[in-house]
Amino acid sequence: MTNPYRLHLSDDQLLAGLANGSDTVLEELYRRYFPMVLHLILNNNGSEDDAKDVYQETLIVLYEKVTTDSLALHCQLKTYLYSVSRRLWLKQLSLRNRNGISLMDTEDVASVDDDLINHEARDRQFELMAESLDRLGEPCRTLLEDFYMRHLSMQDITEKFGYTNADNAKTQKYKCLMRLKRLFFAVFKEE
Repeated sequence: MTNPYRLHLSDDQLLAGLANGSDTVLEELYRRYFPMVLHLILNNNGSEDDAKDVYQETLIVLYEKVTTDSLALHCQLKTYLYSVSRRLWLKQLSLRNRNGISLMDTEDVASVDDDLINHEARDRQFELMAESLDRLGEPCRTLLEDFYMRHLSMQDITEKFGYTNADNAKTQKYKCLMRLKRLFFAVFKEE
């Protein structure tokens, strides 16, 4: 007897569903492939919590690749997920223990170095932006957060900050944005 809750989706269908934000597909990706990552990490000095963290990060890498249409899959999805998880776990182990590290593999491995380099670069850019926002100061920080993150209208911002009209609020937002860009790129260029 077959499980009525089991989905029979191809790799392409899983990727399309992930790109569209399907919770059902996300659950299916966990059901199908998390046990494989759990096995890898438990057999290589890790815990179940480590496996959960690594698999979540793996799915973030995959999600970023499919939503930017930059995934060139030359292997099965299972192999790709295993390879990304393996690489992330190797990195974790190397941070914990500077000795030479090798893993006991239980699955095929694909080259995912470029995908992870891009992911790490994007993460660093987000960190730099957060640091730049912290250094920006008030009222610019709150004004930009209100507009870009809280999606307040210019009229709401005008009232909140006491500007005389929405045009003055827009001008101030522009000045704050230019300051933020200068702060961000000053650090970004150094790296």
